Amino acid sequence: MEGTRYAMARECNKTDEKLRFVARYLDGEKIAGLCREFGISRVTGHKIIDRYKDCGMEAFTDRSRRPFRLANQLPFQVENLILQVKKEFPHWGAPKIRERLMTHFPGITAPAKSTVHAVLDRHELVRKKRKRHPRLNGTALSNVTEPNYLWCTDYKGEFMLGNKRYCYPLTVTDYSTRFLICCEGLESTQEAMAFTVFERLFKEYGLPIGIRSDNGVPFASPMAIYGLSKLAVWWLRLGIHIERIQPGNPQQNGRHERMHLTLKQATTKPPARTFLQQQDKFEDFIHEYNYERPHQALEMKRPGDLYQTSTREYRGLPDVEYPFHDKTITVTACGRICIDRKKIHLSTVFAGQNVGVRQVEDRVWLVSFMDYDLGYFDLDSCKVEPLENPFGPKVLTM
Repeated sequence: MEGTRYAMARECNKTDEKLRFVARYLDGEKIAGLCREFGISRVTGHKIIDRYKDCGMEAFTDRSRRPFRLANQLPFQVENLILQVKKEFPHWGAPKIRERLMTHFPGITAPAKSTVHAVLDRHELVRKKRKRHPRLNGTALSNVTEPNYLWCTDYKGEFMLGNKRYCYPLTVTDYSTRFLICCEGLESTQEAMAFTVFERLFKEYGLPIGIRSDNGVPFASPMAIYGLSKLAVWWLRLGIHIERIQPGNPQQNGRHERMHLTLKQATTKPPARTFLQQQDKFEDFIHEYNYERPHQALEMKRPGDLYQTSTREYRGLPDVEYPFHDKTITVTACGRICIDRKKIHLSTVFAGQNVGVRQVEDRVWLVSFMDYDLGYFDLDSCKVEPLENPFGPKVLTM
């Protein structure tokens, strides 16, 4: 209220000053002296006098500086015609409406299609398509009986610690022996943190044949080709096969989810105050789960009695060669393949990775990564058309 009264008083004072300025001018005083006394330029002084002559008392209120008509504003008559045509033909879009305006009203300047669409959108007459994210699909799932043939991984649902910070436990188990390889409390599900954990596990336990996960971050990326993530690409580089459960089917990773239930009951009710204290609870649970707790599914044996480390040692990333392809190309940081002065978008998850390309027809190329054929691209559209099953077809050797 105080601000409003101040603004109103200031506006009244401003009007009174203009009134006094005009009154003294009409009494015969020189405009130059009046401008000096009122502290305004002669241009502003003349503008006040001219406005008073044109508009009388209305001149004492500043006019809006908004132009009477915007340079590119559509005349309201044309806008009304657009709305009339839309009402008559409700299923017509901007191109057809514009064409009807041109044929039935040749005297007006036909607006652009985008202008017609904007008018319809402004009046909520455009049926907007629902944006859909690509749906990820699962892969074939294996049922193995040997240790390290398949690891299962997931994040147990986040929970709040005593210090009000959220903890995201990353868990890894061996499928056949139920051995709990890891339960690491992390601050988020960012890829960088998962990289660090898995590299430590690979150094300590060796490499598995495959890893099963859901379709969430960082194991998958719904906007990338085949839903791959940088973490998944790294696994492929290490020769690890990828298994993904079907979206919305956690029972396909049932053994791992059952472990999560036991983990939750034992370590999060109540949670610890800090990350370090919570990790102590996780480590105690890992030891009990692996070496003390009998498992009914294992005929009352303990996972530690059955599990042994992998014979596949982790030695960093092996070199990638494509002897049966025409070219080996390193994917750019922005996820592109550069060939014949063309930029073919692949995916940023392959940034820095070498891929093989082989010409199969005139201006048509096949792109492969490791032992997987990813898709075809041509030099006209510069887009990769993915194959149906990236994990099935092998690189041709002829």
